[in-house]
Amino acid sequence: MDRKTAKQRLEKLKNEMREVDYAYYVLDKPIMSDAARDSLKDEVEAIERQFPDLVSPDSPTQRIGGKVSGKFKKVKHDIPKYSLDDVFSYDEIREFDERIKRFLKLPADEKVEYTCELKIDGLNMSFHYQKGLFEKAITRGDGVFGEDVSHTVRTIKSLPLRLRQPLDIEVGGEVYMPIRSFEKLNAVAKAQDSQIFANPRNAAAGSVRQLDPKVSASRDLDIFCWAIYNEEGVKTQIEMLERMQQIGLRVNPYFRKIEGVKEAVKYCEHWLKKRETLAYEIDGVAIKVNRLDWQKRLGRAAKYVRWACAYKFPAEEATTVVEDIVWQVGRTGALTPVAHLKPTRVAGSIVRRATLHNIDELKRKDVRINDTVIIRKAGDVIPEIVRPLLKMRSGDERKVEAPRVCPICRSAVKREEGEAAIYCANEKCFAQERERLIHFVSKAGFNIIGLGDKIVEQLMNEGLLRDGADIFELNAADLEPLARFAEKSAENLIKAIENSKQVQLDKLIFALGIRHVGEETAGLLAVHFSAKTISEFIEKIINQSVEDFNDIESIGEKVANAVREYFQNKENIALLKKLEKSGVGLARPAVIKEITKATGKTFVLTGTLKSLSRDEAKQMIKQAGARVSSTVSSKTDYVVAGASPGTKLTKAEGLKLKIISEDEFLNLCPHFASK
Repeated sequence: MDRKTAKQRLEKLKNEMREVDYAYYVLDKPIMSDAARDSLKDEVEAIERQFPDLVSPDSPTQRIGGKVSGKFKKVKHDIPKYSLDDVFSYDEIREFDERIKRFLKLPADEKVEYTCELKIDGLNMSFHYQKGLFEKAITRGDGVFGEDVSHTVRTIKSLPLRLRQPLDIEVGGEVYMPIRSFEKLNAVAKAQDSQIFANPRNAAAGSVRQLDPKVSASRDLDIFCWAIYNEEGVKTQIEMLERMQQIGLRVNPYFRKIEGVKEAVKYCEHWLKKRETLAYEIDGVAIKVNRLDWQKRLGRAAKYVRWACAYKFPAEEATTVVEDIVWQVGRTGALTPVAHLKPTRVAGSIVRRATLHNIDELKRKDVRINDTVIIRKAGDVIPEIVRPLLKMRSGDERKVEAPRVCPICRSAVKREEGEAAIYCANEKCFAQERERLIHFVSKAGFNIIGLGDKIVEQLMNEGLLRDGADIFELNAADLEPLARFAEKSAENLIKAIENSKQVQLDKLIFALGIRHVGEETAGLLAVHFSAKTISEFIEKIINQSVEDFNDIESIGEKVANAVREYFQNKENIALLKKLEKSGVGLARPAVIKEITKATGKTFVLTGTLKSLSRDEAKQMIKQAGARVSSTVSSKTDYVVAGASPGTKLTKAEGLKLKIISEDEFLNLCPHFASK
């Protein structure tokens, strides 16, 4: 066979194999046996061995390449990836439908047309094609940056290396592992005494992130596609799904166009019952407004698109036995009952503990030691006890009463009026001090890298830490003699402590662990009591009354009382002064004179900004000494309106507030905009 004949034959073979794969993966109508397809591939390989220069990127022999280096390349998404807002009940689906109608100003009785799609429990991915040829695959990552995993994804047989049309497109999809493949993988791993995967999703994620594509190819991954991000000419979600099938992309076949929310709920009910019949795992249903022009009008919020939601199936449940119920002491002294369980697998992981929240919840559910209970993961994350199985009781079960003394320091406990929690009255309780210090060094506080929970407890046991200020008195000589430390690790921790000495005021306030004060409230206080030094901050805040704190927008009476009480405590003021004496100072945003008009003002963001993300805009506002609010009120100074603004804009217009464009906003913050 000469080269010209070989080239013609090779193209016919590849075209035939693409048609075979299209019929098998996209249409689900096989037109050839696997053995016959393999015979075609064998002939392709033979021709390419004879004429290596005829090998092309879309050849079926090119799915498996060489290994990559030990680090995956970070790639910025051309189009930022937004999540779907999770809903957990049919009532929340109905509320979603009502929001859509309000936003689009539709009659309450109008049936919105939706597309319902099965939500595959896999790995969110973007597939890029240039002139119809597969170019790269990028993981979702944080929505802005993902990882290039093209070398493993191209091994997936259901992913076409060449589309049926020469298009430049980006496609959204899900990489998953079929249940049978997952079970086979774990059976082999068990026999070889190697890693056992918790569930198919973890197995798929681990397979995609292999350095050696041969490993990925052996694990039988699959894909479903659900979006084209930059294709014109389609007007509905249904048309988009059908368009993907036309060009050779695999789409889950169970998508449906639905008329009205009642039918959407019925679709969810159907698949909740039928999910076990599928060859792959699903964790819910994606409900999307079908009209793409309506999707564009609805736009996006900070994290989620407004035109879709994801109904999550009820959490997987299991039964187990409560072996003990112990009281855990938190940083505020609150005692929380925690059930210690016989280890049980729930939603892909082993559960050993579950919180019972407080004494009222414990009594309401009537959970006892030795009870057989139903447990689940709330939102598939946090383990919780649903209820005990009363008919399983044998008489050996033991009730747990509210403790009269702290289980750690044996001090008396108290219960404040209007609160469900029981508190240890001893503020010097070791457990409280430990939790306060862990909170102090956390990421939202001083963010001291390397000072984890166990190290904090170790240093407390050694008498080296009593409060947060003691951290900044440590030196390498204190650490080197201790277990877990060597000369280098001691130096690294001391360096991390030194690097954290300059802290922003909001992070300092958060680190103090004031009851009811989280990150947002800490930010409000930092803006209101802006200071250059800790001493100046103390001077500003120490004489404030409850009413003064209550006057700060979004701070209620409960928080105001807690803040007032904290700064009236002489020991807390002494801690702040000790921190300053130890070298801790307040880091200030680089505010320049041109943007002082923004300082002290309250901003509300609505719509999508062109030149920066929502988080970047928030950071700019904070750096300008201003406040970001999620709600529009008469106290709002500026409403920044981007593309597709929501109801906040309507409310702002009604209140006759100052509404500014993105360009006007950037003019208020020119220094930060230029970064």
